[in-house]
Amino acid sequence: MRRLLFLICLCAIVLPNYSSNRFGASSVINHRTQLLKSKAKAAADYVKLKGMNEKHALLIDLGKHSGLHRFYVWSFEKNAAVDSGLVSHGCGTNPWSSTYTASNPVFSNVPDSHASSLGRYKVGRRGYSQWGIHVNYQLHGLDASNSKALSREIVLHSWESVAEQRVYPEGTPEGWGCPAVSNGFMQRVDVLLKKSDKPMLMWVYAN
Repeated sequence: MRRLLFLICLCAIVLPNYSSNRFGASSVINHRTQLLKSKAKAAADYVKLKGMNEKHALLIDLGKHSGLHRFYVWSFEKNAAVDSGLVSHGCGTNPWSSTYTASNPVFSNVPDSHASSLGRYKVGRRGYSQWGIHVNYQLHGLDASNSKALSREIVLHSWESVAEQRVYPEGTPEGWGCPAVSNGFMQRVDVLLKKSDKPMLMWVYAN
């Protein structure tokens, strides 16, 4: 009898917490999804205004945990993400390749800050990278928050340390501010960028 009462009390404590966490997580996921759609809508207006690629945009949600897919290839025609993958952010003052800020990155536009910069970018010239599949793309910052991207040598590239699939609750290794993706994801994005006849928009946001 005492054992039965103990189990009933235990369930009364655990189940409400489980339910609260479950619905809390669902609420967060829904918020990030709505934010993605909102950014995509704003991106569609922006690329038309600036004469950029009106077929696709690259949207990166650094407000999500780094162990989750948060780099989206957005199709304006389908009004949906047609591909996604993991992406690293800058380590800041923490050791390179660490995962200390998986859920709370620090952002900066300051040279040598080793931090990622929020804002809109124009994806520029394709070049050689010492990392991953040896391909990178220059990134031209279009906002005050990322205006020094080119001089900071912030580029889109792949990195062997970035996994192909989600690693949550672990984080993705952090670099010096470049949006680094997995080799497989970079290969797919590279094909898309090489086919683009107009500059493509990349938008890095957190809220």
